[in-house]
Amino acid sequence: MGVGARDTLRKMLARMAGKKEEDITSRDMATCKKLIIKSLSPFYSAISTDPVYGYPSCIKYIPKDTGLILSIEDTGYEPAGETGRERKSKFMSEWGVDKAKRAGADAVKLIIYYRKEVSSKIKEHQKKMAKKVGEECEKYDILYILEIMSYPLFEDEIKDNTNYARNLPEIVTDYTEEFSKPEYRVDILKIDFPADLKYCAEFAKGEFDGRKRKALYTIQDVKDLCRKISDISSVPWVILSGGSGIKEFLIKVKIATENGASGFLGGRPLWQGAISFYPDVDKMEEWLMTSGVENFKKLLKVSENATPWFSHKKFESFANIELEDGGESWHKNYQSFTPAPIRSGKNSSEQSTC
Repeated sequence: MGVGARDTLRKMLARMAGKKEEDITSRDMATCKKLIIKSLSPFYSAISTDPVYGYPSCIKYIPKDTGLILSIEDTGYEPAGETGRERKSKFMSEWGVDKAKRAGADAVKLIIYYRKEVSSKIKEHQKKMAKKVGEECEKYDILYILEIMSYPLFEDEIKDNTNYARNLPEIVTDYTEEFSKPEYRVDILKIDFPADLKYCAEFAKGEFDGRKRKALYTIQDVKDLCRKISDISSVPWVILSGGSGIKEFLIKVKIATENGASGFLGGRPLWQGAISFYPDVDKMEEWLMTSGVENFKKLLKVSENATPWFSHKKFESFANIELEDGGESWHKNYQSFTPAPIRSGKNSSEQSTC
């Protein structure tokens, strides 16, 4: 489950509280993230959060057997290019893979925005960021999750989302092929669902938001697209939520996992309902412990056919997995690292290092 949102969460809280974004404090952000993680982390295999508001306030609430994924990019993006429509990602200052490892993370996640049509300068910047993190993750022996986010770039896509939805399948297949290349050292790709279901013939009459749209593809087309992604990607892949509502996200997860995806790493569809009760933290927690948990159960059911990471074509079988450079000299060649701090298991007095 993803609870890494920063700018987006701040906007959501400000809207619900009738405040300006700058009036939402760090404490507001931390309190909200703590409620979400404390309530839902026991149910999920891993929690993704940020080191600014998420980790400091929530680490003691993450059970010891729930994985911790820490982000390392700065929130948002820098407008770039001649038109200002291109998006340039940047690293968080005074933070990196080494600190994430030492903080006890089980994986590092980097978000980059990508369109192949942008200027060569911005495109190379994004690629270098992805490669740098891959090198660092290999150095510090930690799992690398790369999240690629597409976005409307051209004027016709910005004016009419239909044009962007029409181009989305090609956008996603293109960046999947690029960033699953060995030089990026990615372990798991987190990508957009390769089509906008709102433009699928079966849902184009307004199934999710009441707005009718022109049908661009069918359910079978979408299934074929997911299968194509599975054929293209040389590493296991999961889908991001992209701000979908839970109803739409459930369908995306079902289609993706039945056609090669290894699961999902979603955020807002899972917990955003609780934000509607902000700033009443008691009601927020009640929503999370009921509707939030129910969302998890539904997602677990629709993703039961997900491809285990060890069954991906990269490995084919768990039986093929071996320690890299294993042998009698492995212990001599393996590089050491600074031990992580102690993490407590929720509802347990037992402590363990991660």
